[in-house]
Amino acid sequence: MDVAEAALWRRVVAELLGSAFLAAVVIGSGIAAQQLSPHDSGLQLLENAAATAGGLFAVILMFGSISGAHLNPVVSLVDAAFGGLSRRDALAYVPAQVAGCVGGAVLANLMFSQAAISISTKQRASGAHFLSEVLATSGLLLVVFALARTGRARSAPAAVAAYIGAAYFFTSSTSFANPAITIGRMLSDTFAGIAPSSAPVFIGAQVVGAGVAVAIITSLFPGVTPAEAAGVVVPHHEPTGNGGAAAPSGKAAAPVASLQAGGTNQARPRS
Repeated sequence: MDVAEAALWRRVVAELLGSAFLAAVVIGSGIAAQQLSPHDSGLQLLENAAATAGGLFAVILMFGSISGAHLNPVVSLVDAAFGGLSRRDALAYVPAQVAGCVGGAVLANLMFSQAAISISTKQRASGAHFLSEVLATSGLLLVVFALARTGRARSAPAAVAAYIGAAYFFTSSTSFANPAITIGRMLSDTFAGIAPSSAPVFIGAQVVGAGVAVAIITSLFPGVTPAEAAGVVVPHHEPTGNGGAAAPSGKAAAPVASLQAGGTNQARPRS
């Protein structure tokens, strides 16, 4: 299905459902990791990262042909800045992404017999975490737009999943890189949670990271066209009558990357 051909309400529903699945994967796998490996935080993080990377890959494939599977407000807003997504559509995507992540958090809690909503007490705000979120977010956007700009968008689901899985370990924040998932994770006082007092630091860093990414993309890939931005993450095609061959769509909605998703920011000892 060509993203541009899908009615806006269908795309918004796809963003809502995709974001819910993403949050359920991140938070649910964090709870499972805590229960399976209660005395090994490194193993907990590995389990959470592996489940998130695999789940993100699948969610992008599930919803990419409908909405682009942004699942992440910064992806949608940066895509709109490059002309791949209209401002109207971006403003419709963002609340759906936030609502989806909130719903996914509730579902994850309930699946493990937790209270539907439990406000996290896990403090994560520091200068190191802020820097980590700037890097994690800008890196995610660079992956998505670099692949689209160079005609390698078919590799995006795997590349985005691999990047997020790696970023769980190479950033001290474990790569939330997504304002919507940050909000959702406030509602689970579990392994993947984040205290409401820490969330503004993470979201602020993610916004800064988006600005850094725009500057780098503009410098390294000058002349990014709206059509290229519209193909971000996975290419969108519509079938023709030519024996099932696919013809490139005109101006699909953009990246499928979200996002996003983000790790659990488990504190690690200094070496």
